[in-house]
Amino acid sequence: MWSDMEAAGLTIKTETYTMQVPRSQRGGEIVEPMISTQWFVRMKPLAEPAMQAVRRGDIKIVPERFTKVYFNWLENIRDWCISRQLWWGHRIPAWHCRACGEITVAREDPDRCRQCGSTEIEQDPDVLDTWFSSGLWPFSTLGWPDETPDLKKFYPTSMMETGYDILFFWVARMIIMGLEFTGRVPFHTIYLHGLIRDEFGRKMSKTLGNFIDPLDVMDEFGTDALRFTLLTGSTPGSDLNVSLQRVEANRNFANKLWNAGRLVLSAISRASDAQDTGASPTLADRWIRARLGGVGRDVERLFAGHQYGEAGRLIYDFFWGEFADWYLEIAKLQLAGDGGRARHTAMTMAEVLDQSLRLLHPFTPFVTEELWGHLKIACQAAPGGYAPEDGWEEALIVARWPDPSPPAGQEAEALQDFGLLMEIVRSVRNIRSERSVEPSRQIAAVIVAGRKRELLETEFHWLASLARLDPAATRIEIVLDSPPVDAIPLVVGGMEIYLPLAGMFDVDAERARLAKELAEVEGQVSRLQSLLGGPFSTRAPADVVQKERSRLDALHEAKRKLEAQLSAL
Repeated sequence: MWSDMEAAGLTIKTETYTMQVPRSQRGGEIVEPMISTQWFVRMKPLAEPAMQAVRRGDIKIVPERFTKVYFNWLENIRDWCISRQLWWGHRIPAWHCRACGEITVAREDPDRCRQCGSTEIEQDPDVLDTWFSSGLWPFSTLGWPDETPDLKKFYPTSMMETGYDILFFWVARMIIMGLEFTGRVPFHTIYLHGLIRDEFGRKMSKTLGNFIDPLDVMDEFGTDALRFTLLTGSTPGSDLNVSLQRVEANRNFANKLWNAGRLVLSAISRASDAQDTGASPTLADRWIRARLGGVGRDVERLFAGHQYGEAGRLIYDFFWGEFADWYLEIAKLQLAGDGGRARHTAMTMAEVLDQSLRLLHPFTPFVTEELWGHLKIACQAAPGGYAPEDGWEEALIVARWPDPSPPAGQEAEALQDFGLLMEIVRSVRNIRSERSVEPSRQIAAVIVAGRKRELLETEFHWLASLARLDPAATRIEIVLDSPPVDAIPLVVGGMEIYLPLAGMFDVDAERARLAKELAEVEGQVSRLQSLLGGPFSTRAPADVVQKERSRLDALHEAKRKLEAQLSAL
């Protein structure tokens, strides 16, 4: 044709033009559009009831910002091509007549054409779009169109959980289909999660080679670790960057959970023969129970707001940072006491572990189920051992969810007093770390406790153990006329604490260590100043130069602190 046009003088000019030709991702073949006959559904009349269901509040979308996406798609909806030329799927219920060319659509397979009566009919070879078939799922799987017991019981369901990327592909079409065929919405709440991306925020794909095989991850780190990572690392509707380091960290949490459980089981076994002397709960006992109740209430509130990730992180922090790191360490000391105290402590440990496992079960079902089974057996074997209020259920998966009871009258006081003692331990530990005091070395202290003197004297046994204070060289005073000489002062909750330098460490050795460290820092400062003062600062990328400047600022700060410590010596 072009040659004929050139011969006729109808062309103006010839030039090279680069076209964008789509190709198949798998085989590389050229993909070109082809006009063909397809089946369509007129969507405007179906979209309006689906929008009204959300506007009326019959359906709630979480997070709420995706409601705008939902309305935008339905308000601008086009007719839907529902036919696909695939090998697998629900075949379109239409039969073509070879005799008259008419189409017969029927619920049951016809044996002849409804127009001319010919038996020469053939079913349309196309299948329904996947999303059309999936849109029928909420009720078609329950026996619809028959009014089956399953349909009556499970339709509509309560919550639909899926990814935000198929809100209009699947979720909106389930709503449309449900309203059209049953007259009712298929669910009351839509909870949307984000996409799983790699550690750099890129979408996982075979092309990039950055995908993670969940089966390999579960084999290496455990199913609970992967599950906990995915559940606690995201917020509703937000994407999640996953790295194996995060999964490994949560594997460590599962190990911590198991080891804490072993300690509790051991305590139950050792204290089972002790007589119940009616020992009253210690401050630590009252504190951990108060914290357990507070966590239960917070988790209930977060679950109600669909903040499941935040709820999981809250339980994680409580179990590791409070129950394991604080209460169990104190419990070890209490277990060494008289029989009544040991027994009460073991029962408290069992109660907190039981309730914690119930809270954690939705996040880490396998390790919690296994550990809870061992806890149940141990408590039932111990005479008069701990038992939940309603008794032990058959399995954790069917066990009662912890009751978020309101705070008891004494909880606030226990939380305040124990929190004060925790701050004292942390402050002393920080000083020990800064001064590089050997972990095994006990140090002296003078504590000006004021009206809290009785509290400190009562709890001093575990306080001294966790802070590594020397009981024989520690004084607790109401007031102090003058501060001790050559002592490091601390102020915690209105109390003054003095840690004498003498005996804390070898002063000469510490001075030599600080001087050596200071010389190394000064050398790094000198090298960086020379680097930044030369051509590097103008030739290197701006972000690299800024990184080195930030490093220099950090070295200056380290140098200042080292000089202050040397001066104090």
